[in-house]
Parts: sequence; structure tokens; C-alpha cells
Amino acid sequence: MAPRRPLLPVTDRTRHRRLREQGSLERADLEAILDAGFVCHLGVVVEGRPLVVPTVYGRDGRQLYLHGSVASRSLAGGAPVCVTVTHVDGLVLARSVFEHGVNYRSAVVHGEARKVTDPDEKLAGLRVLTEHAAPGQWSYARGPNRRELAATTVLALSLEEASVKIRTGPPDDGDGPDAAAGRWAGVLPLTAVWGTPVPDPLLPPDTAVPGHVARREGTRPGSRTGGGIP
Repeated sequence: MAPRRPLLPVTDRTRHRRLREQGSLERADLEAILDAGFVCHLGVVVEGRPLVVPTVYGRDGRQLYLHGSVASRSLAGGAPVCVTVTHVDGLVLARSVFEHGVNYRSAVVHGEARKVTDPDEKLAGLRVLTEHAAPGQWSYARGPNRRELAATTVLALSLEEASVKIRTGPPDDGDGPDAAAGRWAGVLPLTAVWGTPVPDPLLPPDTAVPGHVARREGTRPGSRTGGGIP
């Protein structure tokens, strides 16, 4: 008997109320969506008003790390937050405007963000963030010093309460009355790939591109070529 795949718990905040056929309870889908990106949108209430900011994240097991300046009002910690990650895979161009849509993968994570105060965990969280976005870079670049660590806030957010939705495939009106009009319909795919590394103009001309950076050229974001946390 095959082992059961881990599922996400269903809560009042994560229950799929609309487009339930696009919802997924597979924890593997959540992790794949998070691993395929490195920029999220963090939603939090600040002084009674909603605030949504883009920021870089990293995943370590079942925990998400976020970071920013200690002066950032969105990183106070100890408050309910909502983090979203979305990947657009294509435009779904139907025969009628009403049936147009988007092929996408999205994750919405709910929870109370915890401010990381332990120095060792803070450094580890920053390492996770760096390696998530640029595998191999943590051991290549200079690490943060005490002043830089003091100026940085790191938040940790559990991945136990999350909602996942995925839409794939062609338009849904291929067997409807609009199909008789003979208009083209289909999907216009959207694919993001890393380009050729562009050196800092102030670099000495003989400075080589490190291998973990060069190997990412032509790959999709989220692919783990070029290294990672040893």
C-alpha cells in the first residue's frame, strides 16, 4: 500500500469557496509553488489600515522566512499576516471575453508572524532567504556583520495554514454556442527564464562569473542549478 501524501488542513480561512475544481490540498503543490519563486506579497494591518508589500522570502521545511529593515512597519511581528505567491503561466484566450482567464499557480499562507530574536536562527533565516533566491551565493558573498544584522528584521511564518489554487488547460467554451463563430481560442504561454549575467561596470574586466551564477542562465526561476545550502 502506497503511503498517504500529506494534505493541508482545511480551515475557515483556507476553505475553497469558489472555483473549487482549481483548489488543491496537496502539501507538495504548496511547496512546489513556494520553491518556484522568491518574491511574495505580505499583507498586514498597520495602524488600522491594510498594507500589502512585496518582499523576498525563503522556505525552510514547513516555515517561511521574510526579512526587511527594522524600520519597516510591516515587519513588527506578533500579528496576523497573509502571504501570497503567484505564478502566471499563460493567458487563456477564449471565444468570448467573459470566458477569458489565466493559467496560474497560487498559494496564500495565513498565520501569525513571529519575529526572530535568537541570533543563530536569525542568521540561519537569512541564509535560507539568500539560498532560496540565489543558490550558492551565501558561501560566495560576504556574510552580514553585526551592524547589518542589527538593522535587519527577520520574520518566521508557519506553513500549516495555507490555500492553494492551480489552473491549467485550454478555455472552457469549446463546446458552447460561441464555438460556431470560428474565432481562434487557446492559451498564450508565459515563461520566465534567467538571462545572461550582466557584470557590475566597476568590476575589474578579468573577474569571472561564479559558476553557481553562470549555470542559472537559461533556466527557469526556482530551478536549483548552481548549488545550494551544502
